[in-house]
Amino acid sequence: MSEMKKISRNIFSLKERVVIITGGAGLLGEKHAEAIAEFGGIPVLLDVNFEEALIKADKVAKKYDTICKAYHCDITDLNNISKTKNSIVEKFGRIDVLINNAAIDPKMGSDGSGRSFSRLEFFSLLQWNQEINVGLTGAFLCTKVFGSYMAENSGGTIINISSDLGIIAPDQRLYRKEKLKEEAQPVKPITYSVIKHGLIGLTKYTATYWVEKGVRANALCPAGVYTNQADEFVQKISNLIPMGRMANVDEYKGAIVFLASDASSYMNGAILIIDGGRTIW
Repeated sequence: MSEMKKISRNIFSLKERVVIITGGAGLLGEKHAEAIAEFGGIPVLLDVNFEEALIKADKVAKKYDTICKAYHCDITDLNNISKTKNSIVEKFGRIDVLINNAAIDPKMGSDGSGRSFSRLEFFSLLQWNQEINVGLTGAFLCTKVFGSYMAENSGGTIINISSDLGIIAPDQRLYRKEKLKEEAQPVKPITYSVIKHGLIGLTKYTATYWVEKGVRANALCPAGVYTNQADEFVQKISNLIPMGRMANVDEYKGAIVFLASDASSYMNGAILIIDGGRTIW
């Protein structure tokens, strides 16, 4: 019995594991870092917004009395990622986990002509390329660089941050505004769905690619996080969720620790959906 207790207590430990978090300056990037730090790991935040990433890293380091580092890294630039990887390995001597979290927050609004630029009919190729480049190509490049390193060394874990909208289509009724013409109605952009579905495909591919070298890959599909959105929107989306509410900002920490630790050692190529039950309706 004592041995069983010891195993269950330590199986979630991330002691001394070096965890790369892309999009580390963002809201969930910071929360992922907190989860890693709380269980003994070393969060490493990558972001093009280095100043903000540095602020977040210092905040996490002080809160948990641990090491948390920030690096400027453009995840759309293969050479930049490779140099960052070399710097991290030189500093810490290892890389154990990659969390592909970076994404461009999709915008919805008018282009000044009375049309909503987020609608498929008017969606620009420039915006498509920018968002795909960060959210999907960036994840591919980081997987290529950091995943290869882990495969060549002692193995590791890749966690791709997808979405409930990687499982279902966006319900565009959530964004409709009264008295607006159809061409002016805001919608969730097509890029969001393509990226989040694509990350699930990347997860499944990677899960079998390096499995013999000890590299696992899984996807986390979170739902929307409450961040003081308009009451009307919150009520609309809450009506679509069996639990009747959006997620709190800290409610994905447990999943991150689980996926990054030995607690999920037999989990590979899986899609972990945490959405209050939305995708079962």
